[in-house]
Amino acid sequence: MNELSFFAADATAGLVEGLNPQQREAVEYRGPALLIVAGAGSGKTRVLTHRIAHLLATKDAWPSQILAITFTNKAAAEMRERVRYLLGEAADGMWLKTFHSACVMILRRESGRLGHDSNFTIYDSGDSRAILKRLIKELGADIHKLTPAGVGAAISNAKNELADAESYARNVDQNDPVARMISEIFSRYQYELRKNNAFDFDDLIGETVHLFRAFPEVLAQYQQKFKHILVDEYQDTNHAQYALIRELAKTASLTVVGDSDQSIYAFRGADIRNITEFEKDFPGAKTILLEQNYRSTQNILSAANAVISNNFDRPAKNLWTAAGDGDKIVGYTGYSSHDEAQFIADEINKLHSKSQGDDAIAFRDIAVFYRTNSQTRALEDIFIRSGIPYRVVGGTKFYERQEIKDAMAYLVAIANTRDDLATRRILNVPKRGIGDASETQIASYAEKNNLSVRQVLSHVSDLGFGPKITGAINQFAELMDNLEAMIPNENVDVILRAVLDRTGLLESLRNSKDPQDEARVENLEELVSVAREFQRNNPEGRLPDFLNEVALVAAADELDDESGTVSLMTLHTAKGLEYEAVFLTGIEEGLLPHRMSFITPGGMAEERRLFYVGITRARKKLHLSLAMTRTTFGESESATPSRYLQEIPSDLIDWRESGSGRGMPTTRYRASIADDQGYGSSEGSSGGYGGTPSTKEKKVWSGAISSVRNNEGLQLEVGDMIEHSDFGKGKVIATAGEGARQTAEIHFGSVGTKRLLVKVAPISKL
Repeated sequence: MNELSFFAADATAGLVEGLNPQQREAVEYRGPALLIVAGAGSGKTRVLTHRIAHLLATKDAWPSQILAITFTNKAAAEMRERVRYLLGEAADGMWLKTFHSACVMILRRESGRLGHDSNFTIYDSGDSRAILKRLIKELGADIHKLTPAGVGAAISNAKNELADAESYARNVDQNDPVARMISEIFSRYQYELRKNNAFDFDDLIGETVHLFRAFPEVLAQYQQKFKHILVDEYQDTNHAQYALIRELAKTASLTVVGDSDQSIYAFRGADIRNITEFEKDFPGAKTILLEQNYRSTQNILSAANAVISNNFDRPAKNLWTAAGDGDKIVGYTGYSSHDEAQFIADEINKLHSKSQGDDAIAFRDIAVFYRTNSQTRALEDIFIRSGIPYRVVGGTKFYERQEIKDAMAYLVAIANTRDDLATRRILNVPKRGIGDASETQIASYAEKNNLSVRQVLSHVSDLGFGPKITGAINQFAELMDNLEAMIPNENVDVILRAVLDRTGLLESLRNSKDPQDEARVENLEELVSVAREFQRNNPEGRLPDFLNEVALVAAADELDDESGTVSLMTLHTAKGLEYEAVFLTGIEEGLLPHRMSFITPGGMAEERRLFYVGITRARKKLHLSLAMTRTTFGESESATPSRYLQEIPSDLIDWRESGSGRGMPTTRYRASIADDQGYGSSEGSSGGYGGTPSTKEKKVWSGAISSVRNNEGLQLEVGDMIEHSDFGKGKVIATAGEGARQTAEIHFGSVGTKRLLVKVAPISKL
């Protein structure tokens, strides 16, 4: 019995039964190239697996002639399971793999041609960082503030563009010492890999492309083997992955599935042109749109369609469902991030309440999305206090993040001089030349002499270190003494700022070439906000009180019950997932769209796609929330509603606000914005989070509200003099945006510089 004889004569009928017309066309189409534009929730995995089964049922391919590629092991496993359900054992003859696993199989067979043994090692990111760390030290590259993560990112980006160390060196700016040093490290790094008979993850794809191009006879073998190639999530492919597919598909039938509206990984090297220019790359290609959605209600889809339609460089696509309109989207404007978080917690408890009966939503079916990891702190605080079980997906909880633990360790070490764990953690953080051997020697001396590590720092002359290490330890000891002296008289946020500034923690991150260190700076800024909020709520509180409060929050046991936990994750992590109820938070200018997108080519369009992805994760209930004020690095600033909110028709959103006396009463503010900027509004209330705004804050916002009409049409320019109802006279030093969206940075002398939304600010032009 051959591989295909298990199919009954009418097998193909069963494979297309229940498919809509577009899905069926995608399953049955035969031709050299097919692009399946699969909108969110349109059943793309079903179409892809049924297409594979249909190819076999019609005897257009043997199992061994099919290569199906996706990005993640989870997606590959799901596809394999579905195909096996349809085909049985025949599925085992196909290559259903990730890009990396497919390339590993090829390289194992052909590695000798590239000078590697077939038992080569695959280095993960940790292995690569260890090599880079040593090379940076050996080459003295740390003088340029280069880090393993930063150099690793540069090398990875180069490899994703199929640039090796030699070509990278040829194109480097010889007048840039940092670029030259990265090039030197790249060359040494590749030498280390080859010496150790190893590839890193980026090599797996790049070296396979090199293999195919250098040895045409090898490429011919695989071109002859694979007659049908299918690629999932094609919009996420980078140049190296694109090149790999192009080489293999020269003689094969190629099917790619994807959605340019969900292309959100440009920062990883994904090139949206791979999908938008598919028909140009493969002349005569067929394109089929899957627009019927099986996940969300029409109100949710209408909002998603309205938002994404503002990206001009996209093929027209309009998601629709036969499931009905469903509930309106719920919008919420909070006074602060904690007010926003409390609203989310209250709504989750309502959705989960047993009083909802059969309509109650399990915690595991609820998710909260945010643009940056620093936004989780307020959410985690409120969820713990509200007894909501949660987990942070794809990230570390706020107080468990390395940079937060480092900063907190400084505070602990100066508050409790006997805490050796805290002191040892920060002895060489940031790096000050006190290495592991020195740390071990200090700890050993402390133990032998019944002293704390902190006390030993005062006896450094007895340890026999050289002048360099001795000087570094003395400087550290003096720093700790000075910080400790602040405890009796200074507020917690002042002490924390001193820690971040005097230790160099912030400076080292800001000067880092590692792109992830920008997020770490944001997290430390959020920690300052925590300290300032503590001081505001506890005017007499001192550092030990703050440490107690944080310890209780950070060490609280995660609650759980039969219904699981609420998922907290970034919008990037949310791609490919779906939940009954979704909360999209921080829909504000500077967060979503993120401020970095303002200066990144194509950044605004990608941020809009990110918002679109978040919206389309919701099945039945979608909540959009923002805050009037958001605290950054301890300073509370007015937040501007995201431009993307204006793109959603007002009749799709039921806006709710903080109730008076609990958080900022914002009904009039919301209404005025609705009238002028197209937002929807409705009366409503929710218990705000603790801290009622001060009289001064109310006065400022009251003035802003009452002056909305007065500022209609007001536009400011750099150099203009204005008067603010609370801050007095000021001078405009910078502006951004125009019309109703114009913001201005205004210097008010001793009050400092404030960023204001011109339209609603209580100001007049002098």
